[in-house]
Amino acid sequence: MSVILVVDDDFSLREFLEIMLSREGYQVLLAADGREALTLADRTTPDLVITDIRMKNMDGLEVLKGIKTRNPETVVILISAYASVETAVTAMKEGAYDFIPKPFNIEELKAVIKNALALRTPEAERKVLKEKVKEGCHFGSLVGLSPEMVKVYDLIRRAAQTATNILITGESGTGKELVARAIHDNSPRTGQPFVTINCGGMPEQLIESELFGYKKGAFTGAAVDKPGLFELAHKGTIFLDELAELSLPMQVKLLRVVQDKTYRAVGGTQEHTLDVRFIAATNKDLEAEVMAGRFREDLYYRMNVINIHLPSLRERKSDIPLLAHYFLDKYNQALDKDVKKISAFALDILANYHFPGNVRELENIIERCVALEQSSIVLPESLTLAAFKQERRLDPTYPRPAGTEAEAPPTTRSNLEDALAASKPERHPAAGPPGPAAPETRAEPRWSSTAVPRLDLEGTLAALEKGLLLKALSAAKGSRDRAAELLKTNPRNLRYRLSKYGLQELSWKEVTNLLRQETGINGPFGLHDQNWSPEGLDLDQVLSAAEKEMLTEAIKQAHGSKSGAAKLLGLTFRSFRHRLAKFE
Repeated sequence: MSVILVVDDDFSLREFLEIMLSREGYQVLLAADGREALTLADRTTPDLVITDIRMKNMDGLEVLKGIKTRNPETVVILISAYASVETAVTAMKEGAYDFIPKPFNIEELKAVIKNALALRTPEAERKVLKEKVKEGCHFGSLVGLSPEMVKVYDLIRRAAQTATNILITGESGTGKELVARAIHDNSPRTGQPFVTINCGGMPEQLIESELFGYKKGAFTGAAVDKPGLFELAHKGTIFLDELAELSLPMQVKLLRVVQDKTYRAVGGTQEHTLDVRFIAATNKDLEAEVMAGRFREDLYYRMNVINIHLPSLRERKSDIPLLAHYFLDKYNQALDKDVKKISAFALDILANYHFPGNVRELENIIERCVALEQSSIVLPESLTLAAFKQERRLDPTYPRPAGTEAEAPPTTRSNLEDALAASKPERHPAAGPPGPAAPETRAEPRWSSTAVPRLDLEGTLAALEKGLLLKALSAAKGSRDRAAELLKTNPRNLRYRLSKYGLQELSWKEVTNLLRQETGINGPFGLHDQNWSPEGLDLDQVLSAAEKEMLTEAIKQAHGSKSGAAKLLGLTFRSFRHRLAKFE
């Protein structure tokens, strides 16, 4: 039975985790603070530690260091409602297995614990990852287990056994040449030449002589006979990459070769018979090119007998972790490095990036990480996405047409008051969708984290909660039970909230004095008087509505970029995503 040590100064959370983990068959130890946790770790060696970040006397990072000093093989998972990228990076460098933001998903936490215990050592984790990558590899270098790629694999298997012409379509960087090579390698022509012709990479004046070959004296400089690429590919496969880049005159000449399988060298008179299989690829919409008169319709139908369309990486995001680890292993070997893993936060950023360059861009990112990484783990700061996060969008809305984006106003007291005042329960129920923002157009909308001040989500919510607690205590003349009734909560929950802000021992007079002095009342946001009513209010509902308004405001100021909004709020993307999921 695995032993799990739970460290958190929140009694209710410790109690909940004890019940939940015990039901899962684990032996659970509890500690109310870091010092108690390390004392327990001296007496017994836990297999896994779950610790909060913010605690009195000793924070979670110190607990992490202490646990790792005592037993480096103990797995440590950090949880916190204050999950910043900087904290996550520090935690991963110190050896944390994962970093989970509050509020966490119970099933996700169970899965993380199960995986962590199964992959307790880096070597075990790497072995499992290699097995997963091997399972996801198809036809050599094609990697992926998504339903979209399974369909592609099935088409490759069936098409490879025919002699039919094939057209591969898809965006740049999706792996069209890999598919063409996989078809050749699994066809009866395997072992014969596979000749790649980049139709967009040859000058118009040279492409005919390169393809067909030429005879001595055919033109100035033709001193000897030279075989063309068609002749070199005899009995094998010709891959015509960027087919749409061929000029119309060359399309006419290619059509005859594809149709009759005969050709004549430049300057020659003899007809040559060609025994090849044609595979073509393009990142353009050939039907649109035909309609526009830029591509011959007869050649289109000759080439497009079997069409294999490759999905973009954003259409198969479940394959991103698999591809990332495949490239990590590939470049560890190529560059003689030993970068053991990619952190959960780095994978989180990659999984939510738009990847306009598709798999090729992901490969370049991982190659650079491996080449320059000095530690044994790829962290978020290692990824070359900073410019994208600041100047572009990490979501599918980038790029957007000029003049169609709402420009976010600067963060001021007035607009935040307006946003959070709308969180009153009677005006804006927490369960409802965020209200639309009034748009302001501008010429070229671009979001930059340095151009917009940060929104202090935790500070704002804490100030709001503390102010409302003081209001309730004042209205109840110091009675805790009456204050709990006014805030629509129970006395136990109220005691916890009061202790969180050091208010549990205050008398009514002290509460009244503090209420007058509290800067939050008339300070940065001035929210408490706006939300309070003599009948009281639902504290959880008001805080939830205020949180939703701030999340909406951050998305607005980041021009729709959720990852940009997370940065603006000082949260990791995972923490931001969990918070937003409560309102969707």
